[in-house]
Amino acid sequence: MKKTVTRFAPSPTGYIHIGNVRSAIYPYLIARQNDGTFILRIEDTDQARYVEGATELIEDTLKWLGLEWDEGPEVGGENGPYFQTERKSHYIEWAARLIKAGRAYVDDTPSEKIDEYRKADNGAKIPYLYRNHRPANANKTPEENFALMGEGHPIRFKTIPKDYEWHDEVMGDMKTGPEVCDDIILIKKDGLPTYNFAHIVDDAEMGVTHIARGVEYLSSMPNYLALYEALGLDRPYFLSLPHILAPQGNKKLGKRDGAKSVTEYRDDGVLPEAMLNYLACLGWNDGTEQEIYSKTDLLKAFSIDRIQNSGARFDEVKIFWYNGQWIRKIFTEQGIDELYSRTEGFWPEAAANEPDDYKKKVLSIIYDRLKTLSDLRTMTEYFFVDPKIDLSQITENKFLKKLSESELIDLMTMTIERLNDVDDWSEENLQNELNELLAKSGKKPAEFFSLVRIAVSFAPFSPALHQTLSVLGKDKVLYRLNLVRTALNNA
Repeated sequence: MKKTVTRFAPSPTGYIHIGNVRSAIYPYLIARQNDGTFILRIEDTDQARYVEGATELIEDTLKWLGLEWDEGPEVGGENGPYFQTERKSHYIEWAARLIKAGRAYVDDTPSEKIDEYRKADNGAKIPYLYRNHRPANANKTPEENFALMGEGHPIRFKTIPKDYEWHDEVMGDMKTGPEVCDDIILIKKDGLPTYNFAHIVDDAEMGVTHIARGVEYLSSMPNYLALYEALGLDRPYFLSLPHILAPQGNKKLGKRDGAKSVTEYRDDGVLPEAMLNYLACLGWNDGTEQEIYSKTDLLKAFSIDRIQNSGARFDEVKIFWYNGQWIRKIFTEQGIDELYSRTEGFWPEAAANEPDDYKKKVLSIIYDRLKTLSDLRTMTEYFFVDPKIDLSQITENKFLKKLSESELIDLMTMTIERLNDVDDWSEENLQNELNELLAKSGKKPAEFFSLVRIAVSFAPFSPALHQTLSVLGKDKVLYRLNLVRTALNNA
């Protein structure tokens, strides 16, 4: 059987979009499942839209997600080069084959004349097809056309309009009539190929067996099939991936719909495992209720026939849900050291000089509340710097606002005196001490525990109180409780 070869062929025209990355995940999984080859190819022929550094961003994103490529930039391979601008001679050679076979021609029609054709057809309300205005060059001999090559004119395909039928692994059986076949441009004036031609040449030379790309290319399929036919190439497997839709579900997801680049999500503290999991499941499921998939799980469960043929709505809330699940999964299965290794750059500035052991203690009691690693900046500040006292958080708290100042001061005093005598500052013992204090206070749990929690953190929420006190340490806890008692006395 023919070796499975897949590819991801992005254009370096800016940030790497959520949809771009999904178009890399599926071919990666197909190649790995079949002991095949996954190729990274950079389609950089659109020099007008080329963005400096975009290629490096693409490579970095794939590495971050664990989508290593077998051939391509950096790693090389037997089918290089892997930048289309470096393959110019390949496209000219294949275009020359078509000219020789009478299936392509050099088009010296001025662009102004082409505009006239288009306007005339639009005015007559008929579909604009260039083949209806085919120039005399189309009927010249190959030798005459070869003589015109290299003079700054585009090379066009000479189509033979006909019906086409094909099978799409996602969309099913498809067919079109001759009305969509046209004399498409193969080589542009600048000597570089169009996408329509370049990807067919590259896929043929690189032995690509499965082509996964967005459903927007379906309308161009008849022209692609015509090229395969004219060049005598076998058709690969086609996978047309439905759009990722905006959250409202009414259109294709765009930057204006709030979707950030993959790099921005990474900078926000989204884990690569979570992003890979989310994107793989955005338009695919294995028919079970399972939602959490590692890369290993995906390699076992993924199948082409389970890719949805309708669009999937983008849901940023779901990304953060996945991320929270993966934070807990890593902590539970791989331990605190592994999770801590992911947190560099996400701590508050005040934590910069704190020892790793202390930050690990903080992380071990806060991790299950994190949606992203960047939450550490806001959720752990009070572990590293004394919070600003804001008595309104106490006096306006729904559980505490009914208590008088004297009641609050008495509760603080009782707590300080009891905790001052505690020698065993472990979580377990602190839980016992707090429970006894609660019983002695005669207050409801929400009242007593809320007062102590706010006094030591002044944060909207915190981990379990006994864990928070244990990590903060006795001296820091008593210091903060005394400050709040003094503030209440002076209120």
